Amino acid sequence: MTSYLVDLAYVGIASLQEYLALHVLLCLIPAFFLAGAIASLFSKESVLKYFGADAPKYVSYTVAAVSGCLLAVCSCTVLPLFAGIYKRGAGIGPATTFLFSAPAINILAIVYTAKILGYDLGVARAVIAILLSVFIGIMMAFIYEKYNGERKSIKTFGEEKHAHTVWLFLLLLAILVTPEILPTWNPMLFVEIPLILITIYVSLKWFSKDELESWMTETWFLVKQITPLLLIGVFFAGIMVELLPAEYVVKYVGGNTFTSYIIASVAAALMYFSTLTEVPIISALTLLGMGKGPALSMLLAGPALSLPNMIVISRIMGLQKGLTYISLVVVIATISGYVFGTYFV
Repeated sequence: MTSYLVDLAYVGIASLQEYLALHVLLCLIPAFFLAGAIASLFSKESVLKYFGADAPKYVSYTVAAVSGCLLAVCSCTVLPLFAGIYKRGAGIGPATTFLFSAPAINILAIVYTAKILGYDLGVARAVIAILLSVFIGIMMAFIYEKYNGERKSIKTFGEEKHAHTVWLFLLLLAILVTPEILPTWNPMLFVEIPLILITIYVSLKWFSKDELESWMTETWFLVKQITPLLLIGVFFAGIMVELLPAEYVVKYVGGNTFTSYIIASVAAALMYFSTLTEVPIISALTLLGMGKGPALSMLLAGPALSLPNMIVISRIMGLQKGLTYISLVVVIATISGYVFGTYFV
C-alpha cells in the first residue's frame, strides 16, 4: 500500500515537472504581470459606470460581456462586484451578463486554456462565453426586468484614466504572445529580451512609484492566490489520469451524445474550480478520452458556477432568479458544447 501511494506521488510530481516546462512559464509569468497591470492600473469605476440606467442597453450589454478582460476577475472576486453593481442599480440583464462572462474571459484563463487545451478551445471559450453571456442577460431581463422597478444611475469614483495604460497593455501582450509566434529559441529571445527591457524602461518612466508598487502588489497577490492551487490541481490531475479508468470517461463524456454534454455541464457546475485549475483537470480528462465538445461544456459551466457560488448568487438575486440563472448556464453550456463538438471538431 505504501509503495502504491509513493508511486502515485511520483506520478503527480512528474505531472508537475511537465507543467513547469519553460514554455508554460513563458506563458504564465507574462500573463500574471498583464493581469496585475489590468487589475491595478485600469480604472474599474470607468467600466462599472456603464451598467447604470443612463447607459443605452447596447452599451451596457457590450461592456458587461467584455469587461472581464479589463477587470481581471475570477469566479470568486466577481461575486462582490456583481453584488455591488446589482444592488447599486444595474439592470438584471447587464448584471447577469457580467456575472457569467467576467470569470470566463479572465485573460489568464483564456491564455492558459489556449496553451494547454489548444487554440480552438481557447478561442471558442472566449467567443462563446461573450456571446452566450449576452443571451443569458437578455433572457434574465425578459423574464424579470419588469419586476425590478426603476433602475438607478451607478455613482462611481476615481474615474481618471492614465494616458499610458493602453501602451503598457500592448507591450505586455506582445511579450505574452511572442513565444507562440516565434517558438524557436534564438528568434524568440531576439524579440523577447528587447520587449522586456523596453517595458521596464517605459514603466519606470510613465508610472509613479505608488502606481508601480500597486502593480507589483496586485501581480504578487494573483501569484500567491492562484499558483499554489494551480500546482495542487496539476498534481492531483496527474494522479487522476492514473486512477480513473479511461473506459468510464469515454463511456460518459467521450462520445457525441447529448447525455455526455449534460453530464459534463452538470458535473462542472457542481464542482469548485479555483482560478485556472479547471484547465489541468479538463486536460487530464481529455487524455483519458473526453471529447472536445464536453470539454468546452465544462469550461463554460465550471468557472461560472459551483455550489458555494450558487448559494451566494441565490442570496443576492433571490432564489427564483438564482435558479433561473443557474439553469440557463447549464443549458447553454450543454448546447454550446454539443454544437462545437458536432460542427467544429
